[in-house]
Amino acid sequence: MMNNRKSDDGFEMASMSNRVLELTVISGEDLRIKGKPIRNNAYAIIKTNNVPNATTKVDQEGGSYPYWDEKLLVDLPLRTFFITVEVRRRTSSGVGQLIGAASIPVSDFIGGYTPENYLHFLSYRLRDAVGERNGIVNVSVRVKSPAPYGCSTASATQPEMGIQSVDPGDGRAGGTVVTGMPVCFPHACRSR
Repeated sequence: MMNNRKSDDGFEMASMSNRVLELTVISGEDLRIKGKPIRNNAYAIIKTNNVPNATTKVDQEGGSYPYWDEKLLVDLPLRTFFITVEVRRRTSSGVGQLIGAASIPVSDFIGGYTPENYLHFLSYRLRDAVGERNGIVNVSVRVKSPAPYGCSTASATQPEMGIQSVDPGDGRAGGTVVTGMPVCFPHACRSR
């Protein structure tokens, strides 16, 4: 979790040691146990650094095509390179039987030229306990960017980067933010 601390002027600030992900486990496809489609009771567990972080509700009706569409807030420590999604089936004894797991590289949604609040829709192949293919899990991920240190709610709504656009018709600010992303074309980036 984010650690809160007080600054010199008494305002509470969140430390940047962790990021928070808004991870939605949407659905599963073609889930099987020992080659046979499952009938019900599938759920997903999200793990960071091999520690369970969040769990979806149990889908009791979707069979081998469960639908959760459940939004989970997941704490992501800075030195985390993978998130694991395990899909399990709750048995009559209450034990979670592993259907399959997928390791999601954090680099799939953090880094590069993608803005932090960008919503990524991703699908991953699940592998069972012996490494065989066993269905697919569909997720969406958004990195939640915290408000800047010591900012009030009013100032947090101001653009953090980019420039204010201007309406060419009357010259007033258009109220939107224009953000440029560097693009390098091979012929323009060569050293001279």
